[in-house]
Amino acid sequence: MPIILAIETSSETASCALLYGATVLSRESSGVRTHSQAILPMVQELLAEAGISLAQCDAISFGAGPGSFTGVRTACGIAQGLAYGAGLPVLPLVTLDAMALACRQQTGAADVLAVLDARMGEVYWAQYRGAQLVAGPALCAPAAVAPLVTDGPLTACGNGFAAYPDAFQGRAYAAAALTDIMPHARQLAELALDALAAGLAVPAAQAQPLYLRNKIAYTSAERLAINAAKAAA
Repeated sequence: MPIILAIETSSETASCALLYGATVLSRESSGVRTHSQAILPMVQELLAEAGISLAQCDAISFGAGPGSFTGVRTACGIAQGLAYGAGLPVLPLVTLDAMALACRQQTGAADVLAVLDARMGEVYWAQYRGAQLVAGPALCAPAAVAPLVTDGPLTACGNGFAAYPDAFQGRAYAAAALTDIMPHARQLAELALDALAAGLAVPAAQAQPLYLRNKIAYTSAERLAINAAKAAA
C-alpha cells in the first residue's frame, strides 16, 4: 500500500498525518504556534515514529481549500517544498471532502452537508451522497446555502453552523449539526489513496490552492458597502 504524508492548515488547527499500511499516524496543533512553525516538527515526529524517511513516501497530499487564504497557501507551500526535496508528487485535495469523510465515519450518514466558516459573513459548503459530490463546493451567504433534496436525513457538519446560527435557524438539518468537525489531515491521507490511484497526483510545481473567493481583501469602504447590502437583503 502507498505511503502518504498529508498536511492540513486551512483552519485554526494545523494537522499532519502519515498513512502507511493499515496505520494512520497524526498530529495536530492549534493556538500555540503559527501553522508554518508547527507543521514541519510534526512531520518529523511522524516520520520518526514510523521509522521511515520522507523519500520513502509515495506522495504528499494537502488541504488545497477552500479555507483560510493564508492557511491554504501555507499548506501548498510546505507540500511543494517537501515534495521538491524528496522528488515526490503532490495531491491537492478539497478540505470539504475531508470534513464529509469525517462526518460519515462518525455517524454512518449517507447524505452529508459540510459548511465551513469563510469569514466576512460567508460560508463555504458542499453536499455529498456517500463519497460522491452532488453540490458545490460553493461560497455564499449562510442564508443562501441550498442543499439538494434527499430521500433520507441530511447530516450537517462544520463550524459554519456555529458561526451563523441565526441564518440556519429553522432548518431541520442544522438542529443537530456537528460543529466540531473540521478539515483534518487524517481524512486527507485516506482520501489521497483513491486520488493517487486515480492518477490525480501532480508535480510539485503544478500544485495550486483552491480559491472560491475572487477577492481576498476589501477596503473599509467596500466592507461598509457589502455589510449594508447584506443588511438590506
